[in-house]
Amino acid sequence: MLSERDRGILEAANFASVATVMPDGSPHASTIWIDIDGDDVLFNTAEGRVKTTNIRRDPRVSISVFDRGDPYEQVVIHGTVVEMTHEGADAHIDQLAKKYLGVDTYPWRDPLEQRVIVHVRPSHVSDG
Repeated sequence: MLSERDRGILEAANFASVATVMPDGSPHASTIWIDIDGDDVLFNTAEGRVKTTNIRRDPRVSISVFDRGDPYEQVVIHGTVVEMTHEGADAHIDQLAKKYLGVDTYPWRDPLEQRVIVHVRPSHVSDG
């Protein structure tokens, strides 16, 4: 489902916004670091945040990413969260820190947080 163009935008160190659904049906958006695994889009967050709570209640999400080098190039993904896992989540946030910050270890690690990898399966992908 993801084109080579889409993959290029998602694989680069471009920031994304993810929108989840609040209990009253309103959207909640937050900025995230992203990754891909096959056609799934991945992001990493911590348990107890608004987005994890929202996703457990309603797994529908929308992700918007624009190319920092050309902000008129973007990809918008509508999809469903198909998995949330703690397994490998600490290593994954370190990989994302390398991608986005050029450092080997996520610098804002909180030992009281439990990291989680969120897997989003796209149902619709567009260029905006």
